[in-house]
Amino acid sequence: MSLFKKIADSYEKNKPFVAYNKPNETLLSGFFLSNDTLQKNTDFNASGFVFAPFNEDEDAIIFPLEQSECINEDLYFMDTFLESKSVLDNLDVTLKEKHIEIVAKAIAKIKEQNCKKIVISRFEEIQLTSFDLLAVFKSLLHYYRNAFVYVWFHPKVGLWLGATPETLLHVSENSFQTMSLAGTQLFNENKNPIWKSKELEEQILVTNFIKKQLQPISSYLKINNTETVRAGTLLHLRTRVEGQLKKNISLENLIRAIHPTPAVCGLPREESKKFILKNESYNRDFYTGFLGELNLSNGKNDKQRSILFVNLRCMSIASNVAKIYAGGGITKDSDPEKEWLETVAKSNTMKQVL
Repeated sequence: MSLFKKIADSYEKNKPFVAYNKPNETLLSGFFLSNDTLQKNTDFNASGFVFAPFNEDEDAIIFPLEQSECINEDLYFMDTFLESKSVLDNLDVTLKEKHIEIVAKAIAKIKEQNCKKIVISRFEEIQLTSFDLLAVFKSLLHYYRNAFVYVWFHPKVGLWLGATPETLLHVSENSFQTMSLAGTQLFNENKNPIWKSKELEEQILVTNFIKKQLQPISSYLKINNTETVRAGTLLHLRTRVEGQLKKNISLENLIRAIHPTPAVCGLPREESKKFILKNESYNRDFYTGFLGELNLSNGKNDKQRSILFVNLRCMSIASNVAKIYAGGGITKDSDPEKEWLETVAKSNTMKQVL
């Protein structure tokens, strides 16, 4: 059975699975479980595929390697691309005023209490008159070749799809790579991007936080030059970070040090998180959490590796309703109207495949 047929079969039979394609690769991978037991992971020592929420106080979900049927398949389907058959209906036009209000509240808090940044997000519910899972997943794979593209399903949790441009961690033994990603503008092939002080400041804040968090647990740390990267129709600022962990530092220590990053939460982290949980008026669940391969190896002598991505540009789907998530970093210089437009641009990533 091909991997795509396995996805359709598992979804129809209500069995948990995940299928994904790493950035700029041509291999599609999947974990397929035969039972619907919900298995949680707290210490990140297990091997398998992990799906973790934004709120680190909540448990991550693991699809254990030893209980999964793992399938890898080349993406030959690209030559016979199938357009999505889903249809959008009943767009909610009342979201703008609410989002601008919360952004203004965040700006006031930043100015009054010396916060540096708070990430404010929202969701948009869209009624689908029809939904074809394989067509939507193939659309994501087709349009977002340089992103981590996935479909994840558990009958006790729900269905999620996404195409995220941001790596949280790439770990092999005690070596790691991560990145800070901030700033957003629309891609225009006819002109070079110009980044304003607000976006540049936001990027520096994220990079400095990661540096501060990683220095105490690293024996070596390198911060690379900031660059502009493209993710679909959007451009972002990215700074790559790499290093070596000190002895006796675990993967859990590393994850807890940087998740959630200021790119999805804010600075100071705990103060920003409290504001988010109190004022966003919805539960982010797995949006701005992370997901990916956990403690896998290619063979007996191969080093264990973990490749984790921040869950951005994503949506959850239930009963033909797509819930699309988007957000942006708020600083003292933010303009609420422009912040709204940024979330519109980001949510269009998912709308384009629906």
